[in-house]
Amino acid sequence: MSLYPSTHNLPLPARLLAFAGALLAAAAVALSAYAAHAAQAEDAQRLHSAALFAFGHGIALSALVPRRPRFFRTMALVLLLLGTLVFSGSLAGAVLSGMTTRFAPIGGSMMILAWVLYAIDALRR
Repeated sequence: MSLYPSTHNLPLPARLLAFAGALLAAAAVALSAYAAHAAQAEDAQRLHSAALFAFGHGIALSALVPRRPRFFRTMALVLLLLGTLVFSGSLAGAVLSGMTTRFAPIGGSMMILAWVLYAIDALRR
């Protein structure tokens, strides 16, 4: 048994969630660098917020993938991924391509719901 858990023996949905979480964290580093070196004022703040949420939730997705198939937990993590993409994508899209941020509250609500579902699953047997 290894000191650090491997993702090799996980079911495909769990491996995909870990993969997506790692990519979110990588994108967050890139967004943060862009915010620090190329964005101005409100744009920099929006990108930093997008990066913060993408990084934190990316790490969470990578760390919290179920080691055993658990439908409820997996669905909570999928919702967390989608919410993070909508929230952070809305903020980054506003800066990088002039999109509106009107979808950010939807993404934020999805993240909140995902964390509540994950908490409920933690109490289940």
